[in-house]
Amino acid sequence: MTLIELKYIVALARHKHFGKAAEACHVSQPTLSVSVRKLEEELDVKIFERGAGEVTVTPLGEEIVRQAQSVLEQANGVREIAKRGKNPLSGPLKLGVIPTIGPYLLPDLVQQNIRLSPQMPLLLQETFTVRLLEMLRTGDIDCAILAEPFPDAGLAIAPLYDEPFLAAVPESHPLAALPSVTTRQLKNETMLLLGAGHCFRDHVLQVCPEHALFSSNAEGISKSFEGSSLETIQHMVAAGMGITLVPRMAAPKNWQPPNASNAPDAPARGRRAKAHAVRTSFMHPHVRYLPVVARGEGQQAPTRRIVLAWRRSFTRYEAIAALRNAIYACELPGVKRLTA
Repeated sequence: MTLIELKYIVALARHKHFGKAAEACHVSQPTLSVSVRKLEEELDVKIFERGAGEVTVTPLGEEIVRQAQSVLEQANGVREIAKRGKNPLSGPLKLGVIPTIGPYLLPDLVQQNIRLSPQMPLLLQETFTVRLLEMLRTGDIDCAILAEPFPDAGLAIAPLYDEPFLAAVPESHPLAALPSVTTRQLKNETMLLLGAGHCFRDHVLQVCPEHALFSSNAEGISKSFEGSSLETIQHMVAAGMGITLVPRMAAPKNWQPPNASNAPDAPARGRRAKAHAVRTSFMHPHVRYLPVVARGEGQQAPTRRIVLAWRRSFTRYEAIAALRNAIYACELPGVKRLTA
């Protein structure tokens, strides 16, 4: 049994195709096929079921592949230990991030990382949480910036920040004149949602469960509309097609909650809130961003917790610490930074 053979069965389990696995390993298909067969004969077990056009992993093979992945990580750890002895931060760090964080954090993060750790370039992947967890498990990425909750995959977790939600409403909408909105006020509105697979969609539906199903009596656009990105949805809000919830960092960086103190009456507060929104909403000038307050007494305003996750077997501890320092060096407007 060799590390090369273990690498081949991990690749075959991932791609479920001999040709694709061989291409990923930079070897010929016969070479990979013979090596896999040799390992199965040595272990006297069937790791894979060969079918027409696809390969599947047997139940016992799943355990063997998991152990093989762990062995490969440990072997790579030997190299990392030697590398750390020369330069703890040398070499790239493969980072994954979800789409509702990437556009708002990565531009600043990349610049901060270059400033603080120029010898550790970031190799970036942006995709859904489920895919990032799989990539963490297989070693395709080293760490990921995610929003809780997500399935427990035995990962090490470091909290980064808590991010409040804002309601994004058209400037002509009655809610735009208010200093804030409650989740109860959002109940009967046309809600624009991200499509399935986005974890932020689930966060919005936890806040506004009434929008989990399409309304049967909606006129024109469906009561809930699914978009591909927060930017697409905010442009639809600007066009007056509905409202949505966004994480704080998706709003303009210099946005501040309207100041309702010392206001003699609600209409005056509304006028100040609207005027303030006009001054600050430079990304989407026809959208008003409003704080979302708790639905009832004793409840908390909706937020999401952003964390950094990595495999417990990942040995580049200094790289994780350097990445956290780079994240905390970013502006991160409107969020509550966490240091635990």
